[in-house]
Amino acid sequence: MTFKEKVLGLLEEGLREKPELFLIDLHINDAFKIVVTLDGDNGVTLQDCIDVSRAIEHNLDREEQDFSLEVASAGLSTPLKLVRQYKKNIGRTLIVKTNDDKIEAQLTAANEDFITLEWQAREPKKIGKGKETVQKKLELPYSEIKEAIVTVTF
Repeated sequence: MTFKEKVLGLLEEGLREKPELFLIDLHINDAFKIVVTLDGDNGVTLQDCIDVSRAIEHNLDREEQDFSLEVASAGLSTPLKLVRQYKKNIGRTLIVKTNDDKIEAQLTAANEDFITLEWQAREPKKIGKGKETVQKKLELPYSEIKEAIVTVTF
């Protein structure tokens, strides 16, 4: 069993005890620095990070392999990666980049295949001069999303 497989096994075991948490990223570099990024259906607390860190660290032998460990939550500026993250953020405003466009819109729905975005836009009137505000709605497959980030409004 490789070091990474062992760490992943311990991480999965630690996450089984906290089913509301899920793994976003696991990275182990050549110097055996382990970086775990988590998210949760109700956010991630400091205690959650401590518990997951202990589940990994207390079951690895530093005499066998020296390592460093960092367990953190996905930050606000971290792009969404998993369907579970999109579902968690329904009702929030996202900035979504596709191959052709950049859209700032409210996430109104998410399923296994696509997300639904809604926003208002100013467009030229169909009749006459000037612009009018129109409601836009777009169903966007995950395959077309290059990056999606939750925006914070104050």
